[in-house]
Amino acid sequence: MKIEHIAMYVNDLESARDFFVKYLGGTSNDGYHNETTGFRSFFISFDDGARLEIMSKPFMEDIKKSTDRTGYIHIAFSVGSVEKVNHLTGQFREDGFEILSGPRTTGDGYYESCIVGFEGNQIEITV
Repeated sequence: MKIEHIAMYVNDLESARDFFVKYLGGTSNDGYHNETTGFRSFFISFDDGARLEIMSKPFMEDIKKSTDRTGYIHIAFSVGSVEKVNHLTGQFREDGFEILSGPRTTGDGYYESCIVGFEGNQIEITV
């Protein structure tokens, strides 16, 4: 069994798509739009077969996203090396994203950094 895809609602669909393509090497489909409901989505595919569906629709609730809460908290991306974690974290910093932690080796042995990405969503970058 495998997770087929993960989905998330976003306010700015094109900016979210561009984030995953620019920084994390995703490839986007052409998108879907239901003109009756206003629902729109893109599937972002990654090299290992993982997919992320980003979606938007009119009139969504947008509550503050605390990093200390229950529920889904972050998406982790393995970039393959310590050097790539360092480089990408530096790129996020230069582009104005908040760095929550790292790069560092965690107590359970992961080399990682965590950032606040688009729309307050936490992204983990790991080897």
